[in-house]
Amino acid sequence: MTDTHDTNLPEKTVELAEEKNAAEVSEQVTENQMEETTEPAEPSTIAETSTEESMTEKQSSVETGYKQLTKADIIARLKEIAAHVEETTKSEIDGLKQVFYRLTNAEQEAARAQFISNGGNAEDFMPLPIPEEETFKNLMATIKEKRSELNAELEKQKELNLQIKLSIIEELKELVESPEDANKNYTEFKKLQQQWNEIKLVPPAKVNELWKNYQLYVEKFYDLLKLNNEFREYDFKKNLELKTRICETAEKLADEPDVVSAFYTLQKLHQEFRDTGPVARELREEIWNRFKAASTVVNRRHQQFFEARKEAEQHNLDQKTVICEIIESINYDELNTFSAWNNKTEEVIALQNKWKAIGFAPQKMNVKIFERFRNACDEFFRRKGEYFKAVKDNFNENLEKKRTLCEKAESLKESTDWKNTADILIKLQKEWKTIGPVPKKFSDSLWKQFITACDYFFEQKNKATASQRTVEQENLAKKQAIINELAAIPEDAEVESATQKVHELMEQWNATGHVPFKDKDKIYKQYRAVVDKLFDRFHISAAGKKLSTFKSNITNMQDNGNAQALYKERDKLVRACDNMQNELQTYENNLGFLNASSKKGNSLLTELNRKAEKLRADIELMKQKIKIIDESIQKAGNDEK
Repeated sequence: MTDTHDTNLPEKTVELAEEKNAAEVSEQVTENQMEETTEPAEPSTIAETSTEESMTEKQSSVETGYKQLTKADIIARLKEIAAHVEETTKSEIDGLKQVFYRLTNAEQEAARAQFISNGGNAEDFMPLPIPEEETFKNLMATIKEKRSELNAELEKQKELNLQIKLSIIEELKELVESPEDANKNYTEFKKLQQQWNEIKLVPPAKVNELWKNYQLYVEKFYDLLKLNNEFREYDFKKNLELKTRICETAEKLADEPDVVSAFYTLQKLHQEFRDTGPVARELREEIWNRFKAASTVVNRRHQQFFEARKEAEQHNLDQKTVICEIIESINYDELNTFSAWNNKTEEVIALQNKWKAIGFAPQKMNVKIFERFRNACDEFFRRKGEYFKAVKDNFNENLEKKRTLCEKAESLKESTDWKNTADILIKLQKEWKTIGPVPKKFSDSLWKQFITACDYFFEQKNKATASQRTVEQENLAKKQAIINELAAIPEDAEVESATQKVHELMEQWNATGHVPFKDKDKIYKQYRAVVDKLFDRFHISAAGKKLSTFKSNITNMQDNGNAQALYKERDKLVRACDNMQNELQTYENNLGFLNASSKKGNSLLTELNRKAEKLRADIELMKQKIKIIDESIQKAGNDEK
């Protein structure tokens, strides 16, 4: 026996008798005292005041035993229990209940995961009906009702047992109060002892007090009893046989595979050992040590089993805590695509499957950790449902936008306003790219409808503008010829004639129409390089160079069909020119007030004149630029006509 049960032992009520003339009485009393100071309390105390830890172990053992059952097996077992409620325990019923709902939850989780993997939204999932649930609940209700009735009967029986034991104590008291008839009353005393031992359960609150009173009168009776040697030796021999059998049974428990079952069997053996009377003095310590040694082995195995299971449950709790932390730490801001959500869903389902493979956590944490896990999973699937709902709404909006673009493209495909329609269709294509995805079943058909309309227009445009491409090739040849002429101007040519020649060729360049789009940039770079080289060689004015560059830029705008940019550029130049004229007017007014007689006045007058001259040159350049734009706008209007 371990020390954990010593606190349940009744207090010692009598001292050892030492007188030699009462040796037999002393032996009997000593036997009783030795047993009550070294053996556990009455079985009712052990059974009805078991620690929470032991009850937890027993429940876990039941759960483990039924873990492999199916729901049909559980229903069948519950029917057996309902027919014989008195033959089962609450631990077994609770274990069957937990396993039934664990199987049910596993089925629901599997159905939920399959529903989501098939593209469904988590919030749209409807739990499957449970065919066995009604039968299960009815059986549980029946069992509960019968157990309640059984418990009520048990309480009545405990009260009745209490009254019987009280009456036995009264009868023992009468025997003790008749010392002259002690030997004659021995047979009656043994009957009362047997009757006492046959009566088991009494109200827990009365156990210890009842036992103390009973033991008190038993010891008093033995104090009075003058047994002859024949009776005493026979008693000792029978008790030794019984206790030897109990020891052998306890020793076999060391090989019992079910450690918990062995522990509870040992409690019953302790009760039997206690209820068995004393043995001869010289054998008492030996038989008790044998039984105690067997008990130590069983108790140690039980303690090691519990500690190992406790360690395993803590390990399970740690694993489950990590799973909860992983799901709780999901960064939902990063889940902004279908693939990201699907990948994360696979991870969560994998974690759920791993959770199912992990065993129980400690009982006090088992429900809490599952609630934490359930909440984390629910939060994930709730967020996923919200995302897919928002995406679905966005898909529908995108679908309407793309249908509108298709209608516009369809309405424009027969247009012969080639330039404006081409610009509009190009804008529609750019807008198409900015619109997000649509439901997959509409994606291909919508795109085909849209691009077919665009392709049809551009095919018609290409047919109608085939002659225009011929003209562009001719313009390309003309511009290449102009570049060749510019490059052919000799380095020793007269500056004035060379300058005039450069300006004439530049005028020809600006007057030449469009070239093929793919050659536009290349031919312009060649032209610009030759012109810049000539400007540097013959020191052509910076204003002329700027004006030449400006003409080229305006030509590019015109070639690109960017009429709106031409108007914006003109407005900007007009505003800048007006500002310069106002500034020039201010300078001219100030010049009228200055006196050139002083040295300082003469210096300021010179600076103002210099700035005024620069403004006049800039204003003239602005006017020429505005004129170039006006000519380009007029030319573009004539081309369209």
